[in-house]
Amino acid sequence: MTQPALGLLARAIVMAIALGFISLFDFGTFAGWVAFVMLGLIPMQVVAVVLWGANPSFASGLRQPVKGVVLVLVTIVATAVISPLVFMTVGEGMAPPGPIPSHYVIIVVPTTFWLAIMMGGWPFNRISSNPVVVGLAALIAAYVVTYAIFRVFFNYDFLQGAPVYLQSAPRGMFNGVSALVFYVTALAVMFLVLCFDLWPLTSFPAIMKQPVLGIVWTVIALAGAALAMSVGVVRPGADPMAFLTQVTVPFIFGSIIVLNMLQNSLFARMKQPLKGVMNTIAAAAIGLILAHLYVSLAPIVIGQLASGPPGYEREIWLANALLSVTFPFLIYYAVFFGYWPLVREQQPAAAARRQTAM
Repeated sequence: MTQPALGLLARAIVMAIALGFISLFDFGTFAGWVAFVMLGLIPMQVVAVVLWGANPSFASGLRQPVKGVVLVLVTIVATAVISPLVFMTVGEGMAPPGPIPSHYVIIVVPTTFWLAIMMGGWPFNRISSNPVVVGLAALIAAYVVTYAIFRVFFNYDFLQGAPVYLQSAPRGMFNGVSALVFYVTALAVMFLVLCFDLWPLTSFPAIMKQPVLGIVWTVIALAGAALAMSVGVVRPGADPMAFLTQVTVPFIFGSIIVLNMLQNSLFARMKQPLKGVMNTIAAAAIGLILAHLYVSLAPIVIGQLASGPPGYEREIWLANALLSVTFPFLIYYAVFFGYWPLVREQQPAAAARRQTAM
């Protein structure tokens, strides 16, 4: 089986598993503990995929499915260590986790993507040549940098008096929900650039070196997010949560399908920028279709949910169903397990490298 048929079949299988998993919980449990823990898996997953190439030294000689299991366990162990620390500090130990600690663990994800993909592991790869050390350093930095951003730019005064308000809540520059939507939208712009295979930046060799590439890419992501928020939220006076779940989240999810599950194969014969335009259209269309599919299945999976303020139940459920659960499940299967058993591994990766060298 080859792409894109492989990715489409794998996507359908994983989505069915993800929805089955989600159906095990009521809304309160899913939006609280389940989403909080699942989001905690993603930063370590990003590090393992991007900076370790899903092939760290301690797993490179293993065959599937053992290799995939080991890599999954690594993300679980990391989450078992980090999530309780976040819960006790940012969340003040208040159970279940409310919106404030949940927002923090959400924005750790874009920060990790920024350090791993946009910055390419810089400056940690200048300090050590060991990918495991580089990855762990980037993971720790992601939480530290995110905490600084959280304190400076996020403000939760609007929650004062509510049961979920925390005395340690940041009182930064912007409304916490708007800041969250902006930050996640910047991640969507990062995926937009990936749809174009970094074109036109690839035309300038001086830019394609770190940290210059990371800086330029960061400026593009922030400027793109600012433009998207201005056009989609500020000018029309729209609800930021509606924009998040109708535009940002579907595009990110669609990009994961196009770039990861289908391995950028849909328009592989096209040249940039046409390939990027088609990838973008496909990511937006696929993301919207799947988002609508999830919404239509929500009454069966979790029951009737109210949409809009003050609870935003449907919006919170959709965002978490797509990005907190289905997204990591997709990456687990496509990258950690290498589509096994749909694709059979011929030999351990380490042996393959030795044969190539010979």
